[in-house]
Amino acid sequence: MSAQAGAGTYSPAAAAGDKRREKREELRRHLAEDADWPRADGRSFHDCRPACNSPLPSLGCIRAPVYRPPLMQTGPTTAASGSAYAEFGKTKVIVSVFGPRESKKAMMYSDVGRLNCNVSYTTFATPVRGQGADNKEYSSMLHKALEGAVMLHTFPKTTVDVFALVLESGGSDLPIIISCASLALADAGIMMYDLVTSVSVSCFGKNIIIDPTSDEEAWQDGSLMVAFMPARKEITQLTLTGEWSDGRITNAVELCMDACSKLGDILRDRLKDTATLASE
Repeated sequence: MSAQAGAGTYSPAAAAGDKRREKREELRRHLAEDADWPRADGRSFHDCRPACNSPLPSLGCIRAPVYRPPLMQTGPTTAASGSAYAEFGKTKVIVSVFGPRESKKAMMYSDVGRLNCNVSYTTFATPVRGQGADNKEYSSMLHKALEGAVMLHTFPKTTVDVFALVLESGGSDLPIIISCASLALADAGIMMYDLVTSVSVSCFGKNIIIDPTSDEEAWQDGSLMVAFMPARKEITQLTLTGEWSDGRITNAVELCMDACSKLGDILRDRLKDTATLASE
Protein backbone atom coordinates (compact mmCIF):
# COMPACT_ATOMS: atom_id res chain seq x y z
CA MET A 1 0.00 0.00 0.00
CA SER A 2 2.76 2.42 0.96
CA ALA A 3 4.73 1.53 -2.17
CA GLN A 4 1.72 2.36 -4.34
CA ALA A 5 1.23 5.66 -2.55
CA GLY A 6 4.92 6.51 -2.95
CA ALA A 7 4.77 5.76 -6.67
CA GLY A 8 1.99 8.28 -7.14
CA THR A 9 3.56 11.05 -5.04
CA TYR A 10 4.34 14.27 -6.91
CA SER A 11 7.86 15.61 -6.46
CA PRO A 12 8.56 19.24 -7.53
CA ALA A 13 12.30 18.50 -7.75
CA ALA A 14 11.71 15.49 -10.01
CA ALA A 15 9.36 17.51 -12.22
CA ALA A 16 11.94 20.30 -12.53
CA GLY A 17 14.59 17.71 -13.41
CA ASP A 18 12.35 16.29 -16.15
CA LYS A 19 11.86 19.76 -17.62
CA ARG A 20 15.60 20.42 -17.63
CA ARG A 21 16.21 17.11 -19.41
CA GLU A 22 13.56 17.97 -22.01
CA LYS A 23 15.18 21.37 -22.63
CA ARG A 24 18.61 19.75 -22.92
CA GLU A 25 17.39 17.23 -25.49
CA GLU A 26 15.62 19.98 -27.44
CA LEU A 27 18.80 22.08 -27.46
CA ARG A 28 20.88 19.11 -28.66
CA ARG A 29 18.38 18.48 -31.45
CA HIS A 30 18.59 22.10 -32.58
CA LEU A 31 22.40 22.03 -32.44
CA ALA A 32 22.41 18.98 -34.68
CA GLU A 33 20.27 20.91 -37.18
CA ASP A 34 22.72 23.88 -36.98
CA ALA A 35 19.90 26.38 -37.55
CA ASP A 36 18.71 29.65 -35.99
CA TRP A 37 15.99 28.07 -33.86
CA PRO A 38 13.41 30.08 -31.87
CA ARG A 39 14.61 30.45 -28.27
CA ALA A 40 12.35 29.81 -25.28
CA ASP A 41 11.41 33.50 -25.01
CA GLY A 42 10.81 33.95 -28.73
CA ARG A 43 14.11 35.65 -29.58
CA SER A 44 16.47 34.76 -32.39
CA PHE A 45 20.19 34.20 -31.77
CA HIS A 46 21.19 37.86 -32.06
CA ASP A 47 18.28 39.43 -30.17
CA CYS A 48 18.80 40.80 -26.66
CA ARG A 49 16.00 40.87 -24.17
CA PRO A 50 14.52 44.29 -25.04
CA ALA A 51 14.89 47.11 -22.49
CA CYS A 52 11.97 49.47 -22.02
CA ASN A 53 12.14 53.03 -20.72
CA SER A 54 8.67 52.79 -19.20
CA PRO A 55 7.98 50.78 -16.04
CA LEU A 56 4.71 49.65 -17.61
CA PRO A 57 4.54 46.92 -20.25
CA SER A 58 4.32 48.35 -23.76
CA LEU A 59 3.25 46.46 -26.85
CA GLY A 60 6.10 48.06 -28.75
CA CYS A 61 8.63 46.43 -26.43
CA ILE A 62 7.25 42.90 -26.62
CA ARG A 63 9.01 40.61 -29.08
CA ALA A 64 6.89 37.55 -28.30
CA PRO A 65 3.36 37.28 -26.88
CA VAL A 66 4.56 35.30 -23.85
CA TYR A 67 7.59 37.46 -23.13
CA ARG A 68 7.50 40.15 -20.45
CA PRO A 69 9.63 43.21 -21.32
CA PRO A 70 12.33 44.16 -18.84
CA LEU A 71 12.47 47.35 -16.80
CA MET A 72 15.20 49.83 -15.97
CA GLN A 73 14.44 52.40 -13.29
CA THR A 74 16.35 54.81 -11.10
CA GLY A 75 15.72 55.68 -7.46
CA PRO A 76 14.11 52.53 -6.00
CA THR A 77 16.14 52.92 -2.77
CA THR A 78 15.47 56.30 -1.20
CA ALA A 79 18.04 55.88 1.59
CA ALA A 80 20.93 55.57 -0.89
CA SER A 81 22.80 58.36 -2.66
CA GLY A 82 21.68 56.74 -5.89
CA SER A 83 20.10 53.47 -6.95
CA ALA A 84 18.76 51.56 -9.93
CA TYR A 85 16.63 48.52 -10.66
CA ALA A 86 16.89 46.29 -13.72
CA GLU A 87 14.66 43.46 -14.82
CA PHE A 88 15.67 41.51 -17.92
CA GLY A 89 13.38 38.54 -18.38
CA LYS A 90 13.66 36.54 -15.16
CA THR A 91 16.84 38.31 -14.02
CA LYS A 92 16.10 40.99 -11.41
CA VAL A 93 18.82 43.19 -9.91
CA ILE A 94 18.84 46.20 -7.60
CA VAL A 95 21.94 48.33 -7.02
CA SER A 96 22.44 50.95 -4.28
CA VAL A 97 25.27 53.49 -4.17
CA PHE A 98 26.42 55.19 -0.94
CA GLY A 99 28.90 58.02 -0.65
CA PRO A 100 31.27 59.58 -1.24
CA ARG A 101 32.05 59.13 2.45
CA GLU A 102 35.23 59.52 4.46
CA SER A 103 37.48 56.56 3.83
CA LYS A 104 38.31 54.21 6.69
CA LYS A 105 41.89 54.40 5.46
CA ALA A 106 41.95 58.18 5.84
CA MET A 107 45.26 58.15 7.71
CA MET A 108 46.98 57.49 4.39
CA TYR A 109 46.11 60.39 2.10
CA SER A 110 45.37 59.57 -1.51
CA ASP A 111 44.63 62.04 -4.28
CA VAL A 112 42.10 59.60 -5.76
CA GLY A 113 39.01 58.08 -4.22
CA ARG A 114 38.22 54.41 -3.63
CA LEU A 115 35.47 52.36 -5.23
CA ASN A 116 34.11 49.42 -3.24
CA CYS A 117 31.86 46.89 -4.96
CA ASN A 118 29.86 44.07 -3.44
CA VAL A 119 27.61 41.60 -5.23
CA SER A 120 25.30 39.28 -3.31
CA TYR A 121 22.38 36.97 -4.03
CA THR A 122 19.18 36.57 -2.05
CA THR A 123 18.45 33.11 -0.65
CA PHE A 124 15.60 32.79 -3.16
CA ALA A 125 17.50 34.08 -6.21
CA THR A 126 18.21 30.62 -7.63
CA PRO A 127 16.08 27.45 -7.91
CA VAL A 128 18.17 25.91 -5.13
CA ARG A 129 16.93 27.70 -2.02
CA GLY A 130 19.21 28.85 0.76
CA GLN A 131 22.28 29.51 -1.39
CA GLY A 132 22.22 33.30 -1.26
CA ALA A 133 25.61 34.75 -0.40
CA ASP A 134 28.24 37.29 -1.37
CA ASN A 135 29.82 36.55 -4.72
CA LYS A 136 33.47 37.60 -4.42
CA GLU A 137 34.28 36.81 -8.04
CA TYR A 138 31.42 38.96 -9.36
CA SER A 139 32.32 41.72 -6.86
CA SER A 140 35.86 41.83 -8.24
CA MET A 141 34.69 41.78 -11.86
CA LEU A 142 32.16 44.55 -11.19
CA HIS A 143 34.92 46.69 -9.69
CA LYS A 144 37.17 46.12 -12.72
CA ALA A 145 34.37 46.98 -15.14
CA LEU A 146 33.48 50.26 -13.40
CA GLU A 147 36.84 51.50 -12.12
CA GLY A 148 38.01 52.82 -15.48
CA ALA A 149 34.81 54.80 -16.00
CA VAL A 150 34.58 56.54 -12.59
CA MET A 151 36.51 59.80 -12.10
CA LEU A 152 38.17 58.72 -8.87
CA HIS A 153 40.18 61.95 -8.69
CA THR A 154 36.98 63.94 -8.12
CA PHE A 155 36.51 62.53 -4.60
CA PRO A 156 39.99 62.19 -3.02
CA LYS A 157 40.37 60.54 0.40
CA THR A 158 36.80 59.27 0.23
CA THR A 159 35.03 56.06 -0.73
CA VAL A 160 32.01 55.22 -2.87
CA ASP A 161 30.26 51.93 -2.05
CA VAL A 162 28.31 50.01 -4.68
CA PHE A 163 26.03 47.23 -3.39
CA ALA A 164 24.39 44.97 -5.97
CA LEU A 165 21.71 42.50 -4.92
CA VAL A 166 20.42 39.83 -7.31
CA LEU A 167 16.79 39.24 -6.45
CA GLU A 168 16.33 36.56 -9.07
CA SER A 169 18.89 34.86 -11.29
CA GLY A 170 17.66 34.25 -14.82
CA GLY A 171 20.87 34.33 -16.84
CA SER A 172 23.43 36.98 -17.90
CA ASP A 173 23.54 38.12 -14.27
CA LEU A 174 26.90 39.90 -14.32
CA PRO A 175 26.30 42.01 -17.46
CA ILE A 176 22.99 43.18 -16.03
CA ILE A 177 24.64 43.94 -12.67
CA ILE A 178 27.30 46.06 -14.40
CA SER A 179 24.80 48.04 -16.47
CA CYS A 180 22.51 48.56 -13.48
CA ALA A 181 25.44 49.66 -11.29
CA SER A 182 26.50 52.21 -13.90
CA LEU A 183 22.99 53.64 -13.93
CA ALA A 184 22.97 53.79 -10.11
CA LEU A 185 26.32 55.64 -10.04
CA ALA A 186 24.98 58.21 -12.49
CA ASP A 187 21.82 58.54 -10.39
CA ALA A 188 24.04 59.23 -7.35
CA GLY A 189 25.77 62.06 -9.20
CA ILE A 190 29.16 60.34 -9.26
CA MET A 191 31.35 61.86 -11.96
CA MET A 192 32.05 59.38 -14.77
CA TYR A 193 33.84 59.49 -18.09
CA ASP A 194 30.96 57.55 -19.60
CA LEU A 195 28.26 55.08 -18.69
CA VAL A 196 29.28 51.41 -18.71
CA THR A 197 27.01 48.87 -20.36
CA SER A 198 27.63 45.16 -20.60
CA VAL A 199 26.38 42.25 -22.70
CA SER A 200 27.41 38.60 -22.92
CA VAL A 201 27.16 35.90 -25.57
CA SER A 202 27.26 32.10 -25.45
CA CYS A 203 28.50 29.75 -28.13
CA PHE A 204 26.84 26.45 -29.00
CA GLY A 205 28.79 24.54 -31.61
CA LYS A 206 29.03 26.91 -34.57
CA ASN A 207 26.29 29.19 -33.25
CA ILE A 208 26.58 32.35 -31.13
CA ILE A 209 23.61 33.62 -29.11
CA ILE A 210 23.46 36.94 -27.31
CA ASP A 211 22.11 37.68 -23.82
CA PRO A 212 21.73 34.00 -22.79
CA THR A 213 19.23 32.82 -20.19
CA SER A 214 20.27 30.59 -17.28
CA ASP A 215 19.08 27.47 -19.14
CA GLU A 216 21.20 28.42 -22.15
CA GLU A 217 24.21 29.20 -19.97
CA ALA A 218 23.95 25.75 -18.40
CA TRP A 219 24.68 24.05 -21.74
CA GLN A 220 26.98 26.55 -23.45
CA ASP A 221 30.33 25.52 -24.90
CA GLY A 222 31.86 28.90 -24.12
CA SER A 223 30.99 32.46 -23.13
CA LEU A 224 32.24 35.99 -23.78
CA MET A 225 31.30 39.15 -21.88
CA VAL A 226 32.11 42.74 -22.79
CA ALA A 227 31.79 45.82 -20.57
CA PHE A 228 31.87 48.90 -22.79
CA MET A 229 31.78 52.70 -22.64
CA PRO A 230 29.63 53.54 -25.70
CA ALA A 231 30.46 57.25 -26.08
CA ARG A 232 34.21 56.70 -25.73
CA LYS A 233 34.09 53.37 -27.59
CA GLU A 234 36.34 51.77 -24.99
CA ILE A 235 36.15 48.28 -23.51
CA THR A 236 36.60 48.31 -19.73
CA GLN A 237 36.46 44.54 -19.34
CA LEU A 238 36.41 41.42 -21.50
CA THR A 239 36.09 37.90 -20.14
CA LEU A 240 36.28 34.72 -22.17
CA THR A 241 35.65 31.07 -21.29
CA GLY A 242 35.68 27.94 -23.42
CA GLU A 243 37.22 27.39 -26.84
CA TRP A 244 36.88 30.11 -29.49
CA SER A 245 38.48 30.68 -32.87
CA ASP A 246 39.91 34.13 -33.63
CA GLY A 247 37.22 34.90 -36.18
CA ARG A 248 34.38 33.95 -33.85
CA ILE A 249 35.86 36.05 -31.03
CA THR A 250 35.92 39.09 -33.32
CA ASN A 251 32.30 38.52 -34.37
CA ALA A 252 31.20 38.01 -30.76
CA VAL A 253 32.95 41.18 -29.55
CA GLU A 254 31.42 43.25 -32.35
CA LEU A 255 27.99 41.83 -31.56
CA CYS A 256 28.39 42.73 -27.86
CA MET A 257 29.68 46.24 -28.60
CA ASP A 258 26.73 46.98 -30.88
CA ALA A 259 24.27 45.79 -28.23
CA CYS A 260 26.12 47.78 -25.54
CA SER A 261 25.80 50.96 -27.62
CA LYS A 262 22.04 50.48 -27.94
CA LEU A 263 21.75 49.75 -24.22
CA GLY A 264 23.73 52.93 -23.51
CA ASP A 265 21.09 54.97 -25.36
CA ILE A 266 18.41 53.40 -23.19
CA LEU A 267 20.30 54.24 -19.98
CA ARG A 268 20.72 57.85 -21.10
CA ASP A 269 17.02 58.11 -21.89
CA ARG A 270 16.22 56.81 -18.41
CA LEU A 271 18.50 59.43 -16.81
CA LYS A 272 16.91 62.18 -18.93
CA ASP A 273 13.45 61.06 -17.84
CA THR A 274 14.54 61.11 -14.19
CA ALA A 275 16.01 64.62 -14.57
CA THR A 276 12.84 65.84 -16.25
CA LEU A 277 10.64 64.51 -13.45
CA ALA A 278 12.93 66.04 -10.82
CA SER A 279 12.71 69.48 -12.43
CA GLU A 280 8.91 69.49 -12.60
